[in-house]
Amino acid sequence: MPSTCEPQANLVYRQVYDRLRRSIMEGRLKAGERVPSARALATQLGVSRGTVDLAYAVLSGEGFLVARGARGTFVSPALPPRGDARPNPTPPAARGTAPHATAQPKLPFWVGLPAIDLFPRKIWSSLISRHGRGLAQEDYRYPLGPGDTRLREALVAYLSVSRGIACSPDQIIITGGYQGALGLISRLMLSSGDKVWVEDPGYFGTWVSLQCVGAEPVPVNVDARGLDVQAGQTRAPGATMCVVTPSNQFPLGVALSLPRRLALLDWAASEGKWIVEDDYDSEFYYEGRLLPALKALDHADRVFYIGTFSKTLFPGLRLGYVVTPESVSDRFRAASWALEGGRSSLEQVAVADFIAEGYFARHLKKMRTSYAARRAAAVKALRQELGSLMTFDLRPGGLHVIGHLSDDTDDTHLAARAVAAGYRPIALSSLCHEGPPQKGLLLGFTNVPEAQSLQLVQQLRSTLGV
Repeated sequence: MPSTCEPQANLVYRQVYDRLRRSIMEGRLKAGERVPSARALATQLGVSRGTVDLAYAVLSGEGFLVARGARGTFVSPALPPRGDARPNPTPPAARGTAPHATAQPKLPFWVGLPAIDLFPRKIWSSLISRHGRGLAQEDYRYPLGPGDTRLREALVAYLSVSRGIACSPDQIIITGGYQGALGLISRLMLSSGDKVWVEDPGYFGTWVSLQCVGAEPVPVNVDARGLDVQAGQTRAPGATMCVVTPSNQFPLGVALSLPRRLALLDWAASEGKWIVEDDYDSEFYYEGRLLPALKALDHADRVFYIGTFSKTLFPGLRLGYVVTPESVSDRFRAASWALEGGRSSLEQVAVADFIAEGYFARHLKKMRTSYAARRAAAVKALRQELGSLMTFDLRPGGLHVIGHLSDDTDDTHLAARAVAAGYRPIALSSLCHEGPPQKGLLLGFTNVPEAQSLQLVQQLRSTLGV
């Protein structure tokens, strides 16, 4: 019977992260100093090695630590002197969210953050006020575990048209973003020791949720055609589940090819396995034609589909959803209140009206048009100012571009310099789990207005010291 996630499991990782980060920022661990090996620190703290590995991976991605192979892991020599930077006390919890390194964070180049200036605040405030004034007596009670019926019905219509997914409101569970959705799936569908295919490179937060229930993430290579299904079958033929971003892979931005989609679905159907489809920013496609959702091709009822409003509205909303296979929908509805706890009714009905009254579709159209223009302007400036250091290849969609670096360039060193100045790029190598790491910087373009592109890129270049 699947185990449930211990409430403190994720907190242990955060505590290790906080302890190390605080030691670095307060000068107890100095720039260039070697930190204990993950195995040694795990033994010292009485935690699993995976917990320490995860904390080290996040700190490396933020530029605080630099791994130097057999020599060990060191505090980045690029960090400013003690007291110059004051990061936020909690590690990033959402996909592509880079560290909060200063008291006055900079929006440009923030990976995964939608354009703050494009959000229709007046419309949103009006909807919140309308429902706040009109709350019925039953709205003051505990919220429904699966989520507000109006929002789930609005999502049924939206997903049918936009992603070709046929489902019922009973299959939808409203969650606290991607982590809430994956955490719920992990707790109900996985047991300790289960192997799960994950993309390599890929999002570190996926590892948190899987390790929280004692599952074993198995990194599977991602190439130009997406996750290598055959490699997954070779590495872990007995895996219970696969977590994949088929529409726009994070971080590389490639799409899972149709042959591999069909191969993955055939694996799940013939072997009785499960697939978790993270469709986190499929709304932002600028070139070509977006392939249908994996869930839309799922005739064997083996795919969990996760979507959120973090990129389409704003991440502070902390609202997402999972479309469950029909065969387990009753189980998820029954467990949703106990494990997910329900979400704010007020915000759910506001989002439902935002969709039903046409604001959502108009907002997405505006964002797609603006993002395409901002991306073009940002890449032009990046190539002009940083073209001698990086190469930039555009993918059909997404909210960031990757500046690829030569193998002998330390991307964590560059990321650390940017983090110290308040920017939020992500070192590509920090998202690689096995094999020779790819080198590069993930740079968000959504909050880089066209007219300011060149100036902002010049400031970034100065920050990087190149």
